[in-house]
Amino acid sequence: MKNEMSDKIATVGELKQLVENFVSVRDWEQFHTPKNLSMAISIEASELMDLFKWHGSNDSIEQMNIDNVRIAASEELADVLILCLSFANRNDIDIQSTVKAKLAKNNQKYPKDKFKGRF
Repeated sequence: MKNEMSDKIATVGELKQLVENFVSVRDWEQFHTPKNLSMAISIEASELMDLFKWHGSNDSIEQMNIDNVRIAASEELADVLILCLSFANRNDIDIQSTVKAKLAKNNQKYPKDKFKGRF
């Protein structure tokens, strides 16, 4: 089955609305405080990290070619993104402008002539 909303055509606004609809019909807004959502984001990110905790860097790349690991990692990433979108929804954060502004700030902080190819 072809994905109806691929990354190439989906907008951030559409994703935010899908998440908002999911949250709203369950009356979960009451639980979506900055504290709760930020903690939930961290917990879900930790669950993603847990999939690779005993693997070396190169082995973790290979692990992503194993179907059940790839599916689990995709689901954990989705949980992180859903919670990030919920955080943005609850706190009136425009993701597009915030990401662009942060990348501009990082571009100043980490100029490519000093940081290309190294940390």
